[in-house]
Amino acid sequence: MKQITNPILPNNEYIPDPEAHIFNDRIYVYGSHDKFGGISFCLNDYRVYSCPIDDLTSWSSKGISYKKSEDKEYKGGFLNVLYAPDCARGKDGYYYLYYTLGFLGHIAVAKSKEPDGPFHFYGYIKYSDGVILGDKKEYLQFDPAIFIDSDGKIYLYSGYGSKQRFGLKGKRNTNKGAMVYQLDDDMLTIKAGPDFICQTIYNSKGSEFEGHEFFEASSMRKINNHYYFVYSSFVNHELCYAISDHPNKDFHYGGVLISNCDAGLSEKKTNYYGNNHGSILQLKNKFYIFYHRQTNKNSFARQMCAEELSFDGLHFKQAEMTSQGLNGGPLSGKGTYKAAICCNLYTTKGTFFYKVFRRLALKHPFLTQEDKDNDIRETQYIKNVTKYAIIGYKYFRFDTKVSNISITIKGNMRGTVFVKDSENGEILAEIKVSPSKVKKSFTSEFKSTNKVSALFFSYKGKGHFSFYEFTIN
Repeated sequence: MKQITNPILPNNEYIPDPEAHIFNDRIYVYGSHDKFGGISFCLNDYRVYSCPIDDLTSWSSKGISYKKSEDKEYKGGFLNVLYAPDCARGKDGYYYLYYTLGFLGHIAVAKSKEPDGPFHFYGYIKYSDGVILGDKKEYLQFDPAIFIDSDGKIYLYSGYGSKQRFGLKGKRNTNKGAMVYQLDDDMLTIKAGPDFICQTIYNSKGSEFEGHEFFEASSMRKINNHYYFVYSSFVNHELCYAISDHPNKDFHYGGVLISNCDAGLSEKKTNYYGNNHGSILQLKNKFYIFYHRQTNKNSFARQMCAEELSFDGLHFKQAEMTSQGLNGGPLSGKGTYKAAICCNLYTTKGTFFYKVFRRLALKHPFLTQEDKDNDIRETQYIKNVTKYAIIGYKYFRFDTKVSNISITIKGNMRGTVFVKDSENGEILAEIKVSPSKVKKSFTSEFKSTNKVSALFFSYKGKGHFSFYEFTIN
């Protein structure tokens, strides 16, 4: 049986900020594109992935969908990058891609005949007098989201929660929160706005948004005639939502959709975490939250993940990070799995926020890969597994009897790897390990369990190792 795990895409692909849409019976995901080993966010050109709506395991891409060099303001360098985009099909049947090129303050639009490109530069969002949005010293435009309502009205969402940010003319702007503009049918010209719909920390005191204020990552969906505005809060690792009966006013705080360290679902953070950006996808009567995780000890190598959401007709329940993601249920309790599909990675000494490059203490494990960016091989693994590390995978269905489990590792280690059904749960296996300069498999008996279970790996012993994969037989 074919399965899918998190992250969704090949593990040598780093596409965060996912906006998921359905066009022509396929799911298309638009995101920015990180460079493994890069020194900043979003250094690569855009690439769109898609899959059939009836097969969430078959994701593919036609290659680069839009090059930043097409933008008329592109001057090169690591500051002129393609930040998080969004896409909509216009009334003329063309597909319009919205993005910002770094912090230049303009919202640019590219256009294509196909949902996955190639896109070509079309223009900048502008006022009816022809002045480009951003040139009148307005609030900073960032992370645009595009939404076409059932009545044909076109709405553009944008905003950045920083209190002060230099605009194009060097003037400081104090941001009031997420904003929305109404566009003309040309998908470029502003008809009305901005209306402010979600507060920042600078104007939220006493409001229902306090503690979960808007920071960035605008996204809009309409469900059951209600409007759901998805955003990244000042907490940064969480995606929140607000609800309204209107697309441009009267939004109320709804709750948290996902945290990329599962904050709020347990007493402690259970992942190395960082910024977050994503969207809701409705597929028939099911709902999913697309988001991203951090790898490689920084925020510049993020990967797309997704989880199924629980929905009561109005509100969503916070989703748990899992390895099974879009699989439609637990993974098979028999087979070989890459270590890199872990949904929880932390230590008994705690975890922290991947904001920028930072020197890790020796006790911290991290996800990395053997090859450089854009290598065709998938070589992601977990490095620096020590006696402090906790590595979790959720969930597996053990409906057939299994007798052993093996791990493939490499390093200067001597001790025992424990496999449990939770961090402090029942021991399912004890795997003795010893030093090896090459990848080597170590095997132990596995306590069979006739239930759905998580698998948590921990190590007791000396030294450290790299973890590549495990096999349950």
